[in-house]
Amino acid sequence: MTDANLFAQQESNRRRSTWLVIGFLVFFAWVGFGGDLAFGLLTADDPPDSYHHVVPILGLVTTLAAGGICWYAWRFGPRQVLWSTGARELVDPATPAERQLMNVVEEMAIAAGVPAPRVYVVPDDDPNAFATGRDAATASIAVTDGLLEALSRDELQGVVAHEMAHVRNLDIRLMTLLAGMVGSIALISDGLGRMLRGPRTTGGRGGRGGGRGKGGGNPLALVVLALWLLTLVVAPVVSRVLAMAVSRKREFLADATAAQFTRNPLALASALEKLHAAGSPTRAVTLGAAHLCIVDPAPGRLAARAGFLADALASHPPIRQRIGRLEQMGYQFAKPAGEPVIPTLSAANEGGPAGSPPPSRRRS
Repeated sequence: MTDANLFAQQESNRRRSTWLVIGFLVFFAWVGFGGDLAFGLLTADDPPDSYHHVVPILGLVTTLAAGGICWYAWRFGPRQVLWSTGARELVDPATPAERQLMNVVEEMAIAAGVPAPRVYVVPDDDPNAFATGRDAATASIAVTDGLLEALSRDELQGVVAHEMAHVRNLDIRLMTLLAGMVGSIALISDGLGRMLRGPRTTGGRGGRGGGRGKGGGNPLALVVLALWLLTLVVAPVVSRVLAMAVSRKREFLADATAAQFTRNPLALASALEKLHAAGSPTRAVTLGAAHLCIVDPAPGRLAARAGFLADALASHPPIRQRIGRLEQMGYQFAKPAGEPVIPTLSAANEGGPAGSPPPSRRRS
């Protein structure tokens, strides 16, 4: 069942990556050609000697820019994510902690059945980790200095296995594309907003010269312009919400896959406890790449909540919920503190106590 979920997740990520690129191109085509349409309608009735917007310059520029951004995000997105965090590649590990990290990464790559990714260390004292890349062959895993100091080997193994699950599931492809495109949408939206202020001022002067009553009162032009302005305002917010929602749904599967790789779900649960207890944010990770991390680098009030609003605005599920599921995998949720669950013969015949594994799965 787990393998079926993994294959389904991989296929889903391939489809979502394709649709993400298509949606990105369509969005920028609308931003460009929609602006051309609005400006064309607004200047259509101006005097002959005034500016008339005829050539769809905005549409051509934004569509070509979107295509270039998609190519750049696909080709160089992983490198840009790592560069933005100041990560250094771990080629010749010099300390025991670095050598242990390399050993754990190689071990988990074998367990996942993928090539060993490149390993990076981020200069940040807050414990965190992320993976990036286009596929398993180009994947990279990065951990912070704080993570190496805070975790035991078993806990580090659980975190690396979680990131390796993102690599195997092809989550990294979708998430890295999102990271590149979210930032691009914010920048281009801001740039087009500045361009808008220039033409509107020029058009206003032309209108006062004799065409104000006709050009300024074109209802279709005003409707198109209003929709165009609304797109510029909400696009950065919508793109970021999309990134958060996509990330949130993949963390549970990555946790479960990590437990499959390590056969030790409680190690990852313990690691998440330590990451949750760390009070400072991961300052090296920008907001646009927050959805790549194993835990939210700057958790807000919604980070510990579940529900529709949290699903839309928080990049990760509540850590307590993730820990609870991992503890259930380790059959730890039903036993009293410090006391193991020991099923009796009668309990076994009746299905066992709540939280104990079925008799056929117990081992001596």
